[in-house]
Amino acid sequence: MLAATILTIIAVVYISLCLIFYFFQDLFFFRPEKLPNYFNFNYAFPFEEIHLNMEDGGYVNGIYFKIPNSRGVVFYVKGNSRSIKGWGKFAKDFVGKGYDFFMVDFRGFGKSRGKRTEQNLYNDLQQAYKWLEEKYPEQDIILYGRSLGSGLATRIASWNNPKLLILDCPYYSFEYHINRYGFFMPINWLLRYKIRTDLYIKKVKCPIFILHGDKDRLIPFAQGVKLHELVENQSILLPIIGAGHNNLPEFESYQDYLYDIMNDQDFFTNLKSKK
Repeated sequence: MLAATILTIIAVVYISLCLIFYFFQDLFFFRPEKLPNYFNFNYAFPFEEIHLNMEDGGYVNGIYFKIPNSRGVVFYVKGNSRSIKGWGKFAKDFVGKGYDFFMVDFRGFGKSRGKRTEQNLYNDLQQAYKWLEEKYPEQDIILYGRSLGSGLATRIASWNNPKLLILDCPYYSFEYHINRYGFFMPINWLLRYKIRTDLYIKKVKCPIFILHGDKDRLIPFAQGVKLHELVENQSILLPIIGAGHNNLPEFESYQDYLYDIMNDQDFFTNLKSKK
């Protein structure tokens, strides 16, 4: 009788944990900063605020930095926290290297509104990419995916033909990454955001650069290695020695790699020839 009671309690606790995970996973994975529509962005570089209406009624807000005689544009797909209010500071790493810079907030972040699903994330970013295509030839568009945005950027790259795909601290797949923490639950059934970077990256046609801190504890460096091994002939893995998850731009090696990636047309070929 006692054993049956204990088993019943364990089962109830387990099922409760699964239900909590399923219904509240957005709270676990996304940490949005919401902004009122009247909020005024303020950056050191000239910029334009962009508004994109989606077919399902959703709405995406973005920022667009444009410099004279740019070499192209970087479409930066951000991570899972805050809004473009704070993320906009990273524009300096790209406009300073001769590129325009574009970034949007996910639904529920900043001034962006609407229901957030994995498919809506892809659709919104794809429409934003098409907006860029009206202004630039594809060979001048660089997709940059940071952390959570790495898998999303890879999906968009797999649908299009950008000049480059740069992945900053990427996960092998979001499902794989979450399984590290929720291995005791049926994650495959419960997870609503699977973001299969491992599948999408095989369909990317442009050169891929993977920048990953070797001391990254949130998304271990080993996941960047696994991604690289999937498309070894098409990708370059560039470890940032001593870097963690959130401090890559503070390292000189990161800035040097970024400059070479964006401005040296032979950088990919030269690195491959040394392998």
